[in-house]
Amino acid sequence: MHKFLRLWLVLIAVIDTGQGADRPNVVFILTDNHGAWTLGCYGNPDIRTPHIDQLASEGMLFRRAMSCNPVCSPTRATYLTGLIPSQHGLHSFLDNKYMMGPEAYYTLDEFETLPEILHSENYVCGLSGKWHLGANLTPHDGFSYWVTMVHGSTSNFYEDPIIEDGEVRKTPKYMTDLWTDHAVKFIEQNKDGDRPFFLYLAYNGPYCLGPMLLRPAQNRHAEFYADKELLSFPRDSVHPWQYNNLGYHNNPVSIRRVAAEVSGVDDGVGTVMDTLKRHGLDENTIVIFAGDQGWMGGQNGFFGMGDHTRPIAAHDLMMQVPLIIRHPRGIRPGDSEIMVSNYDFLPSLLDYMGLGNRIPQKPKLPGRSYAPVLRGQDIQWETAMFYEMEGCRSVRTEQWKYVARREPHGPSELYDMQHDPQERFNLYGQPQYAEVQQQIAARLDAFFAEYAEPEYDIWNGGRSKARRLVAPEGHPDYRPLRHR
Repeated sequence: MHKFLRLWLVLIAVIDTGQGADRPNVVFILTDNHGAWTLGCYGNPDIRTPHIDQLASEGMLFRRAMSCNPVCSPTRATYLTGLIPSQHGLHSFLDNKYMMGPEAYYTLDEFETLPEILHSENYVCGLSGKWHLGANLTPHDGFSYWVTMVHGSTSNFYEDPIIEDGEVRKTPKYMTDLWTDHAVKFIEQNKDGDRPFFLYLAYNGPYCLGPMLLRPAQNRHAEFYADKELLSFPRDSVHPWQYNNLGYHNNPVSIRRVAAEVSGVDDGVGTVMDTLKRHGLDENTIVIFAGDQGWMGGQNGFFGMGDHTRPIAAHDLMMQVPLIIRHPRGIRPGDSEIMVSNYDFLPSLLDYMGLGNRIPQKPKLPGRSYAPVLRGQDIQWETAMFYEMEGCRSVRTEQWKYVARREPHGPSELYDMQHDPQERFNLYGQPQYAEVQQQIAARLDAFFAEYAEPEYDIWNGGRSKARRLVAPEGHPDYRPLRHR
């Protein structure tokens, strides 16, 4: 009797984690330049996000999900490989010349990626949205459905060119809606198939930067926000390190544009979830909603990401991203307070799906699996999150944040995050914190010594696959700083 009970419990576990024939579909929704604090489920009182909020109520919401880099190509590469920039080689956003034309190439070709692994496990794979990892005209890693952008940046959601059926054309509609339409099309093409599907729905919205923030939104939410104060965006004096985006600070046009674009993405999430439910797929589809990197909208006088400051910045809100994972068959709804990184995502998802044997072993992944948390189990999880952007590296523990910088611009930083969570009082160099500073600096160095690949270890003479944003004098990518 006990033997049959054990067998039955094993069978249930296999079904719930997708190890049997009834493997779950996967929908990975990734947004662009999107701070978690802009969503209702993360406490925002101003911006309408009912569908994302519902997704959070039905799944696991991570309150402290972080990104290991502040720009899009590196962070998207990390989600798909589980590697940090010093391993996959993308330290900054990828140049347009590598996306189309004679120099175009796929920057992750030497690594196993999430879509490649799932394709080899008999998944049908589809991309709808932003790629920004090179050779955009050509489907990669087992994708059979491929509609994407020509470039990585967004100048206009209504005019920027797209790639569809291997051809470049003008977007036929508001791009956020376009990606949603293709997501629906892909789901409906594969709803009755004998293979599970993986949909990578990579929005280029809300994209909270660029000259378009000086123009009012045009989408269906523009009228609603046209007279709103949106006080969740702090009005503060501009931080002296702010280098770009100066015209957006305390600007109601910019703030309302961000709110409208966030709500536009929320509409897409609602449509995708309705499509899954309408076809009876939502119970056994793992839906992930995440952002590629964090974004600040006035807090501490910053507007944008870490690459918009000089020196390159490493504020928590430039790292914090939304992360919600829903799967009714296996995930217990609730909130998690553990601090996770986007380099933890790939091993966690594969582990949860019962594909732990497919977690890549070379290069050695820096991430840990939080799959037990998804199942509602307690887990020993030490807060230790590492971040890098070219000459800036950081480690975040439960109490301390240490930011180290190399040429061409300092200074280094040390914050007591329990007493100064907004990172306003730099303790670096103060004698009473010398021992803490030494210990946490050693921890940062040890992490990168263990995981950084020499070819891409910028701090020790390595290179970046992308043009250096801030390079030392004498480097081919060096550009002198302009004065504000």
